[in-house]
Amino acid sequence: MSIFKPATNTQARLKAGIMGFAGDGKTYTAATIAIGLIQLMRSRDIPDGEKPVMFLDTETGSDWVAPRFSEAGIELVVAKTRSFSDLLIAMREADKSGSVIIIDSISHFWRELTETYAEKRNRKRGLEFQDWAFLKAEWGKFTDLFVNSNCHAILCGRAGYEYDFFENDNGKKELQKTGIKMKAETETGYEPSILILMQKHRDMATNEVWREAHIIKDRSTRLDGKTIVNPTFEHFLPHVEFLNLGGHQLGVDTSRNSGDLIGSGESRKDWKWRQDQREIALDEIVELLNKHHGGSSKDAKDMRASLVEKHAQTRSWERVKTMTLEQVQDLRNRLWRDLEGIEYNFTPPPADLPQLDPDDTITHI
Repeated sequence: MSIFKPATNTQARLKAGIMGFAGDGKTYTAATIAIGLIQLMRSRDIPDGEKPVMFLDTETGSDWVAPRFSEAGIELVVAKTRSFSDLLIAMREADKSGSVIIIDSISHFWRELTETYAEKRNRKRGLEFQDWAFLKAEWGKFTDLFVNSNCHAILCGRAGYEYDFFENDNGKKELQKTGIKMKAETETGYEPSILILMQKHRDMATNEVWREAHIIKDRSTRLDGKTIVNPTFEHFLPHVEFLNLGGHQLGVDTSRNSGDLIGSGESRKDWKWRQDQREIALDEIVELLNKHHGGSSKDAKDMRASLVEKHAQTRSWERVKTMTLEQVQDLRNRLWRDLEGIEYNFTPPPADLPQLDPDDTITHI
């Protein structure tokens, strides 16, 4: 079976990155885009327009833009934290029940992750080479959620300078600025579909202040390389119009990997174990639903589908079968608590059960 499918636009949600130095207008611009998105979706009767905007706040910026959301009649909910663990929780919650999530500033979450890791590993002299593999893998959990989450996501990050060594006229190496990047894990700037550099300007003669949005990257190419003075939502509309608004977001299929090529060092391979566990969890879900709402009647089928929708936001069993092992197990555990009233728990049978004779056949359970 081919892994290719006919090309369709599966980019249904805005994935934006905004970086800049202090006072450049990152938070204000993020709020402007979020409010504009909600108003646009409401004008087109897209259901996501009635969901709240979620603000993951590390710098108290939400306090200053909250009145703008209130005036626009848009619900704003806020979590003030710098914990990387909370970042993952927030992304999953926004995926299920948010319209837009603003992360301000992503730089704090990266710093908290590295500092906490260094403390836990007693790295008093700084992180070691082998530490970065773990940190980058953990950060990848966030970038996967950012790209694939079924909500609009705007991440703000502090800007920092990039440096490199160049040889001067005297043949000596000099460290020179070569560009500006977002202060976070080095590859974070690759994830947004539109990357914006905000800069503040002042005319010293007139004391006039204005801000410019430099479009560093725009995958739609409609704004790429442009400079926008005092940006409004309408300035970013060409990029937004490229999206399949109201559709289902699919960034990258992260359920696929190369586990079948890599052995675990044991007799079986990790990928096979995960595949088996996923099939078991799917089967346990089916059996649990049939136990409580079995049968082929329309009412029974509707009840089973409604329970799946309640905990997985879909009535499609085919979509459930595309979920990762962790997602399937989470769904199974939720259904178990809902229908059985207790936490899911599998107790292996005793090891001293009598052995079947090879000629014996199990005909039924």
